[in-house]
Amino acid sequence: MIGKVGLVVMFSKRTCVPAAAFALMVCAFEGWAADPANADAGSSNRVPEQISLRDGQIWKTLARDVVHDQKHVITFPVHLITKGTHWKPTLCIGTLAAGLVALDPYDTPYFSRTSSFQGFNRIASGTNTSAAMFLTPVALYAWSAREHDSYGKQTAFLAGEAIIDVQIITFGMKLINRRARPESIGPNGNYWDTWFDSDPLNGSFPSGHAMTAFALADVYTERYYHRHRWVPFVAYALAGAVAFSRLPTNAHFPSDVFVGAALGTVVTHYLVLHHRD
Repeated sequence: MIGKVGLVVMFSKRTCVPAAAFALMVCAFEGWAADPANADAGSSNRVPEQISLRDGQIWKTLARDVVHDQKHVITFPVHLITKGTHWKPTLCIGTLAAGLVALDPYDTPYFSRTSSFQGFNRIASGTNTSAAMFLTPVALYAWSAREHDSYGKQTAFLAGEAIIDVQIITFGMKLINRRARPESIGPNGNYWDTWFDSDPLNGSFPSGHAMTAFALADVYTERYYHRHRWVPFVAYALAGAVAFSRLPTNAHFPSDVFVGAALGTVVTHYLVLHHRD
């Protein structure tokens, strides 16, 4: 029995092969971006010293930076092939992601059956967490403007850029893979056949909530860790709670959440905060 399960896990074309391909793309980008030669740590130098939402130049700067980021996201496979490096971390992390995809049919049904998280689900609903994440930069900007804190307004600017970046990437990936959500399968459904089977606008892979939450956590951590050492603990704990909230509601598979969290962190760290020219 174990042997048959293993063969299904390893060779199912409709599950592991597409999942491994997407995971490898994510991890290849991480490896390529991790090269110190490709990163410009002086990200704050490109952000205007004084930021005002009434200044039209700010919106032009934001649009320019988002286009810049997306260009690198689209071209990273070319850089990976031409440089010929970072294959080991790519394969290692890709294997982990593919392994989580293979485990989805075994761990996801638990969340379909259990009622242990009903209270948590009501508080951390998709609507509530989305509103909280999108309002956080707005609140930070408003507070910073009141306190005449240019650093805080810069941080809000970078958080907004991170949100836009990851939303574009999420939409693009879901448009391609069209993975069905667990809620459309049900506890007794076929969890092995989930790829290329949903509305292009309602795909499951990766989790946009997880990607956005970890993108924001990375922004706030890197911008404020040197001032307040507790920031990363709070930021990543809240991001983890948002990511986990997508499982009990049957909105995502665990592998969706993992890839979303990884990609949100990578894109934000190496493109938004360490901007490339």
